[in-house]
Amino acid sequence: MVPIVKLEQIKSRFDFLEAKMSEGASGDDFAALGREYAELRPVVDQIVAYQQLLSDTAEAEEMLADPEMKALAEEELTELREALPAAEHALKLSLLPKDSADQRPAIIEIRAGTGGDEAALFAADLIRMYQRLAENSGWKFDVISQTATELGGFKEIIANVQGNGVFARLKFESGVHRVQRVPTTESGGRVHTSAATVAVLPEAEEVDLVLPATDLRVDTMRASGAGGQHVNTTDSAVRITHIPTGIMVVSAEKSQHRNREIAMQVLRTRLYDLERQKVDDERAASRKGQVGSGDRSERIRTYNFPQGRLTDHRINLTLYKLDQALEGDIDEVIDALIADDQASRLADLDP
Repeated sequence: MVPIVKLEQIKSRFDFLEAKMSEGASGDDFAALGREYAELRPVVDQIVAYQQLLSDTAEAEEMLADPEMKALAEEELTELREALPAAEHALKLSLLPKDSADQRPAIIEIRAGTGGDEAALFAADLIRMYQRLAENSGWKFDVISQTATELGGFKEIIANVQGNGVFARLKFESGVHRVQRVPTTESGGRVHTSAATVAVLPEAEEVDLVLPATDLRVDTMRASGAGGQHVNTTDSAVRITHIPTGIMVVSAEKSQHRNREIAMQVLRTRLYDLERQKVDDERAASRKGQVGSGDRSERIRTYNFPQGRLTDHRINLTLYKLDQALEGDIDEVIDALIADDQASRLADLDP
């Protein structure tokens, strides 16, 4: 049972916000009130629906004392009592603390791990999978930096994904992804195991971080590419180092101006993510074993080509539709990961 006092406090706060906005607040105050109002609206809707069910149940129970209404009351009570658990569960979900970054765009960083050329080719498969997922979801997907190999793989590739709720959908993709298959370079037909690391970061805005120029070292260098492609004879590549943390970002596209923008965007996002990780570690040290731990050294998923199998090890989910998954059809996995995280957090809330 959700405490009634807490529900009434939320409704009172919602009514207060509504009144303040109708009075005509302006500027930043109105924007802040509007954001909180929008966040509380779906919660209040769930509260109203839940309380209406409780009220209807109480009325139906009172009707049992009336012989003429007893049969109808019993029928209504059966329906109401069946609906209550789902309504209470939905209400509890709406009351879970929100991740402030859930609605943000995301930056996906994929790096080839163990496995040499095969790992780089797998990194290319993964970025294509996320690109297809973005297309299917109506998101905008832009590759902003890449280091290609001669065989068409990527040692590293970074993409920006724009859309509603992008980070909320993608944040559980962070970790080590493992592939088991026969590489194209393998003449003996043996199955090899390779890996790539995926990091999904909520995109930072300029207002999130203040980066003094004294904390940054900016170097320019000559860009180069695999197999002689994209070689630029001018010093257009940009490397930005954040001196306090030692975090270094390189962008080697054709335009030096664009490279500065990309490098600053990625650096700001990595620093923002670093701060988020610190807060999360302090606040949720007891939950490190759960899905949302964000440990990017953890092996989270295996893509087994001989068996056409995809397995997410965190929730013991196995699907035999690897081809569809690599075409971006991974919503079933994402939904299961989100549900598992919600269940874990609900368990933390229950006494």
